[in-house]
Amino acid sequence: MRTFLIRSAVALATGAAALPAGGAFAQDLELNLGQDGPQLRMREACDPQFEECYQRDRYVERRAERGCSEGRALDKAERMGIRRARIDGAGRRTIEVRGRDRRGDRVFVTFARAPGCPVID
Repeated sequence: MRTFLIRSAVALATGAAALPAGGAFAQDLELNLGQDGPQLRMREACDPQFEECYQRDRYVERRAERGCSEGRALDKAERMGIRRARIDGAGRRTIEVRGRDRRGDRVFVTFARAPGCPVID
């Protein structure tokens, strides 16, 4: 236990001495406790070969879908309470969805292809 505490203190002192004068952010420091003893290192860049990298602060590419797709129309129909929602027809400007309500009655809803999938009928 004493060896562990000594190694921890040495690792923390070494890490603190290696910090730049301006200081470092908490996400840039990494403390590893393993069989080799505690290790403190600065993480400058993420190496995808050894660890999983997430780009939280950078722009993440997403598909730019501007209109309403069939999947979005189905999701919105299910949120509206339509059970077993299915695409009945899909045209250039509208998407028709059918399903059942809570009582089991048939329901038909028409969504526009505009952003947000507005309900037409």
